[in-house]
Amino acid sequence: MPGGRLSQQERQQIALGLGDGLAYAEIARRLERPTSTITREVMRNGGPTGYRADLAHRATEQRAHRRKQAAAPRGPQAVPQAHGRDAEAVRAYEEAFTTVMMAQGLPAMMARVMAALMLTDSGSLTAAELVQRLSVSPASVSKAIAFLDSQGLVRRERDERRRERYTVDNDVYYQSMMASARSTAQVVATAREGVGVLGPGTPAAVRLENVARFLDFVSENMVRAAEQARDILHVSPETPTDH
Repeated sequence: MPGGRLSQQERQQIALGLGDGLAYAEIARRLERPTSTITREVMRNGGPTGYRADLAHRATEQRAHRRKQAAAPRGPQAVPQAHGRDAEAVRAYEEAFTTVMMAQGLPAMMARVMAALMLTDSGSLTAAELVQRLSVSPASVSKAIAFLDSQGLVRRERDERRRERYTVDNDVYYQSMMASARSTAQVVATAREGVGVLGPGTPAAVRLENVARFLDFVSENMVRAAEQARDILHVSPETPTDH
């Protein structure tokens, strides 16, 4: 069936194909579906290593239910799309982007907030806008922002109306890597302090010294590479606004 929603049987075939190491294109060919359909299905439901047919089917039904609720007068408002973008494609991509960040270790709410910020042209939203966009409580947004801020992934600022806005810069991952490097430096310093406490040359002290040397070397090279990459690869956006 080339059109329409994937059936539970098709999802089981996708799971089997992933288990056999098949590429998305090959799975799509066997199911007579577009490769983009298979890619989107897998990425929004756990990724290639976490995809489960029954969970994916249930999640799809829940998303369909939420869309019906969103169409109701009191449901969450649809996000206006600029530049002629397909609203459903953007929604699906946001879910896929969130799933990837969760796979990297971000908790679900933090990943949702991060995706929402990353996919706005302005890269900036207020707490109220995030609450409305994600249909979550202000407390959930506040907790997510506090975590993302601690990781160097967002920054806080005040707009002309004195509202607090949360912003991701174009070099967001550079800033995050710098925050990670500062955190690693603390681990290195603490490990070397332990060498003196435990006695140089003892097995525990040697272990800590090896940890310190490894992290110090990797962190130094990571910072150097990040700085070079930002100088060489940074691209300025043509349209800095969502309107």
